[in-house]
Amino acid sequence: MSTHERKRPRDVNQLAKYIVDMSTGEIPKEEMPLEREKNPAAVALGRLGASKGGKARAQKLSDAARSEIARKAAEARWKKAS
Repeated sequence: MSTHERKRPRDVNQLAKYIVDMSTGEIPKEEMPLEREKNPAAVALGRLGASKGGKARAQKLSDAARSEIARKAAEARWKKAS
């Protein structure tokens, strides 16, 4: 594994030490884990499915079912406000 693919420790104590070492500069920037680049094709597929999901679900639900879902959502919002 190259230094750019270094993973963070899973153990809580080791992770805490790792974070302290990173913040104090004891771990050189070259050794810090890099963010992975997202696959553009996967991102496009995710967006495509997300744009269809809500509309497809709404078409499958009856008017009464959609009304019930909306009523429960409104109750939940009002419950949070008080």
